[in-house]
Amino acid sequence: MKKYFTDFGTAIAKGDIWTRLSLLVMGAGYFGRKQIMKGILMTLIEIGFFVFTIRFSLQYILKLNTLGTVQREETLDLVTLTKTVNDYDNSLLILLGGIIGILLIVAFILLYISNMKTVYRLQLMKENGEHINNFAQDLRELINGKFYVTLLTLPSIGVLLINIIPIIFMICIAFTNYDMDHQPPTYLFTWVGWSNFKTLFTSTTTITFGYVFVRVLVWTLIWALVATGTSYFGGIFLAKFINHKMTRCKKLWRSLFVVTIAIPQFVTLLLVGKLFGDYGIVNSFCNQIGLTAFLQDIGLVGKGLSYIPFLSKPGWAHVMIILINIWVGVPYQMLSATGILMNIPEDQLESARIDGANDFQIFWKITMPYILFITGPSLITAFIGNINNFNVIYLLTSDYVTTNMAFANSNAKEVDLLVTWLFTLTNDYSNYKMASVIGICVFIICATITLLSFTRMIAGNREEEFQ
Repeated sequence: MKKYFTDFGTAIAKGDIWTRLSLLVMGAGYFGRKQIMKGILMTLIEIGFFVFTIRFSLQYILKLNTLGTVQREETLDLVTLTKTVNDYDNSLLILLGGIIGILLIVAFILLYISNMKTVYRLQLMKENGEHINNFAQDLRELINGKFYVTLLTLPSIGVLLINIIPIIFMICIAFTNYDMDHQPPTYLFTWVGWSNFKTLFTSTTTITFGYVFVRVLVWTLIWALVATGTSYFGGIFLAKFINHKMTRCKKLWRSLFVVTIAIPQFVTLLLVGKLFGDYGIVNSFCNQIGLTAFLQDIGLVGKGLSYIPFLSKPGWAHVMIILINIWVGVPYQMLSATGILMNIPEDQLESARIDGANDFQIFWKITMPYILFITGPSLITAFIGNINNFNVIYLLTSDYVTTNMAFANSNAKEVDLLVTWLFTLTNDYSNYKMASVIGICVFIICATITLLSFTRMIAGNREEEFQ
């Protein structure tokens, strides 16, 4: 970083007239080296930046400290019976426009510094009699020698627009009072500092976010661990059994399990949710065979209920969600494990058999370490994916109604993950400020787990163990 700015200072101090003119007109240095097209391009970028900043983003940047002060008002002209609206501020546009404006200024500053260093390098090349590419040669170099720059340009812009800006916007929302009572354009919202984070960890008779957050977080981590583990090991064991030499009709068994993948989860989970509903087919069958009465006698079902609350009561719902996820998730892992099992080095297996190892020892000492090594990154991805597994939880518990007033006060349910709670807060209650705080917590949890896991996995050189 120090060298980056030192080189910029050197370009200013030792640059010739064309290099120093680039401080005012970014294309001047290229014009002086007869790179006309590149000079025009850089000058147009500079003009475009100032036009965009002055005409669009500057007005929002100047209002970022307050997020607007003029509220929307309508007045009715009794003579013409027409409504007129004042020139009001929109807090949402101010925040978004301000973020985009600041990011554009930062990008322009970096480009400005890089441009000065480039034109100074061109000056040195000319002084040393070196060849300076023309525009056509620069284009050919972008296709040949620097093709990686060409390929990464559009994805980088996409990441900035689709990922970086929304993340920064969400983080900023967490420090505002943007909720149902402060919705643009009718109303303004403003900065409130760390108060939303304090609310998330506060438990009183009126504010129960702290009570709910701890319980939802614990359930989220338990769910992610159990759902990932059951699907992962279940898929491996299923693949092992199907691929066993004694198993008949292997293609048939694979096809039967793959059917659950072929049907969209949206359809499958909604159907299963109805089947296990309070008055669904499964409950009707359990009533007929006397299972409901038996569970009432041993205290697992309340006496006042005529059904088994598979997906409508805490405990029951938690277990059922995990069981249904096994049915949905195991076939995916089975397919992955099948391919890996077919590629285990046969010489290792044969050597183990010659040394007297039985099937269990081969599986535990060779097969499982190999599978864990190969699928380690996907296992972490699956764990993070289950932390944010919106489909299974939301579709199976769409009819769930909490009876816990603390949960209800925070617009949550006992079966919610952090991501489904976040969705409910935004979609049903427009509580964007608290949803953003929860979103930041989810991001921190996922990022921490990912970084720690991958750091441990790539430590050392384990490839030689499996060669």
